[in-house]
Amino acid sequence: MTQQQTDNAIFDWLARAQQEPGQAHREWAERGAALLPLGRRFNSVCLPARIVYAGVGTDDLTIVTRTLAELLTGPVIYNRPTHQYHALVETYPPARWAYADAAPMLGGGQFLSVPASDLTGPIGLHWAVLPHLPGDLCAIQSVAALVHIAHGTRAGGHR
Repeated sequence: MTQQQTDNAIFDWLARAQQEPGQAHREWAERGAALLPLGRRFNSVCLPARIVYAGVGTDDLTIVTRTLAELLTGPVIYNRPTHQYHALVETYPPARWAYADAAPMLGGGQFLSVPASDLTGPIGLHWAVLPHLPGDLCAIQSVAALVHIAHGTRAGGHR
């Protein structure tokens, strides 16, 4: 399978979060981002940049991106204008997410702007870490560990 075929399969999988997947493909082509409903195929953990930087130990975007790819092993969107990262995770009851105050989990009834595959930064809404395969998601436990580390670091604790 070529990289283009893999990318097409990944974004077809993401598009099927919508009732009409063709709508997502049109939005990516026309606007560069598609508004996808959460809670069907995936949820999102909204990670304020300050949490990510504290957890990673730097605000150097090259290091942050590389570290997120290694730690979370799944797709992460960065919305630079709002200074928020969104880790795509499996569907999970947001009420059970232990870090809702610091990094809320978005799920059913909410939507996320998902950038087109060619938007990889460094400005605007873009992929910090692209998905590698259809259905590729960050492990909830890994996202929780990042937030936990950030809280320890911000509170003056040791990493």
